[in-house]
Amino acid sequence: MRRFVSVASVAALAALGLGVTPAQAAPPPSHPQAEVDGVATAFGLTADQARAQLAAQDDAHRVAAALPAAVRAASAGQWFDAATGKLTVAVTSAADAGRVAAAGAVAKVVTRSQADLDRTDAAVRSLVGAGVPGVYGWGVDVRGNDVGVDVDRTKKTAATESFLSRVKDLGVRITETPTSPRQQSGTIQTGNPWWPGSESNCSVGFPATDSGGAKHFLTAGHCTNDRDQAAYGASGQQNRLGTSNVGGTHSVNAREGDMGVVAVTEAGWTLSASVNTWGEPAVTLSGAAEAMVGDRVCHSGNTSHWQCGEVKYTHKSVDYGGGLVIDDLTWTTACSLGGDSGGGWLLGDKATGLHDGGPSKCVDNPSDGDLSLFQPVLEALTRWQLTLVTGSGDTTPPSAPANPRVTGSTTTSVSLAWDASTGDATAYDVYNGSALATSVAGTTATVTGLSPDTAYTFTVKARDVAGNASPASAAVTARTQAGGGGRTLTNGTDYPIRDYQQVFSPITSTLTGQAATPLSVAVTLRHTCAEDLGVTLLDPNSRAYALKYSGGGSTCTVWNGTRTFTVPATAPAGGRWQLRVTDYGPGDTGTLDSWSITL
Repeated sequence: MRRFVSVASVAALAALGLGVTPAQAAPPPSHPQAEVDGVATAFGLTADQARAQLAAQDDAHRVAAALPAAVRAASAGQWFDAATGKLTVAVTSAADAGRVAAAGAVAKVVTRSQADLDRTDAAVRSLVGAGVPGVYGWGVDVRGNDVGVDVDRTKKTAATESFLSRVKDLGVRITETPTSPRQQSGTIQTGNPWWPGSESNCSVGFPATDSGGAKHFLTAGHCTNDRDQAAYGASGQQNRLGTSNVGGTHSVNAREGDMGVVAVTEAGWTLSASVNTWGEPAVTLSGAAEAMVGDRVCHSGNTSHWQCGEVKYTHKSVDYGGGLVIDDLTWTTACSLGGDSGGGWLLGDKATGLHDGGPSKCVDNPSDGDLSLFQPVLEALTRWQLTLVTGSGDTTPPSAPANPRVTGSTTTSVSLAWDASTGDATAYDVYNGSALATSVAGTTATVTGLSPDTAYTFTVKARDVAGNASPASAAVTARTQAGGGGRTLTNGTDYPIRDYQQVFSPITSTLTGQAATPLSVAVTLRHTCAEDLGVTLLDPNSRAYALKYSGGGSTCTVWNGTRTFTVPATAPAGGRWQLRVTDYGPGDTGTLDSWSITL
């Protein structure tokens, strides 16, 4: 599973150790007229009502950005409630509800904690495995305080009924619909069409530049899957603008996400910060931010043009069939059509997503479950180190990050944290001496590839969407741990693996600091059908990391030996780690011989 940029809700990201802050800067004096008109149309409001709702949404984001650490740690999710005009935070105790109220938000006391939801979500992911007929979506619903599964009833089989029976036992909410989403195909300006080679058109996402000033635009990964493919800006492949997926390293369309880059290399093409709003007053991009549940968002695409809706879910998975599963997408109520793929989604005048897929129809029938999906844009900007083209004329850098500190170390890595910069910082660059070591979207980072028992000095600079860099933070020095393999722990107890049962094998660590990122897990077992096995790592905070999903073939193969997995965990090294092995099939025999974890 992917990924870490999302800024959706600070609370949800804090649980993941990510912490990008949504829309920290004060909003513009008024919302773009295109957004006001789009929201008014989508939700049956007057223009004044839409403006008031959007202003309340801005306030909710400011409250979310300022939530105390104790509230974020206790949160089981947060969202903007348009009915009350407030940020709502789910917690599990009256004491935490009081802290939420003191922070200026509305508390909702729920029964399931974030850890409970994560455990159920991980169990559903394991059961989905390589795919279940008709099952096209699964993920946490923060407003419902549960995990939901979406099923296209027209595609159900006996295997689907078996799956649904098993997830019902987990307390999962099941929604059946008559349709399911699909990925859509189809001056450089958000919403305009472009053509990958001789294929059908897609839509331009957002213009961006790299560190050398070269021009690019972001779009969907499924529009850029061919390496070094000619990209055109006019129908009939007459007007080349550049090359998509240069070198085969600028496109992703898998579990990690759906995002790609087109290099604008031909003369005469310019990048515009103006969004095509198809007859509405143009919106000029001022930056990038992450949407949270309840937000009103709009998207521009070549086919459906300008459409608005509400964010229903964040970090929710989708199965498009044919083995294509994408995790951590944002689902909305806005409609979309074929050819919209890759187009830009906006939160006010800020870029928030790249269009992924949807129902390919625009009719008022919400009971169908026809939700349009997008890839959070901040992840794409960070992944390829691109700077969004904006029209703000911003030349003011963010402030220097404060309070840099070491939170852990291993023989080859150092983990750091710092306080967020004031201003509109969207990325942080970590320097090892004078060399750039890594760039992240949040306020934590792990620098890897270091030498054992060696001292290093680190500084951090904040960067905004206009590319302005802050002064360096104060320097912080750390020493990596001495070598010798002392951070590899093992449980050698044999556990029989039985049909339709789970095995839990624990390792209790007394180590201090943060676990290595990524960490390594080696699993040694014997089993007659590897395809029936799901293997999951549980960290000391009870967060689940799927090492191996079940499924993957119609015949069984034997697992007899050791397989090693790399896990992008963010967790303390000390505490109780567990390996969970689940057998999902009949007539198998096997034994978990041992497993080890290198922290």
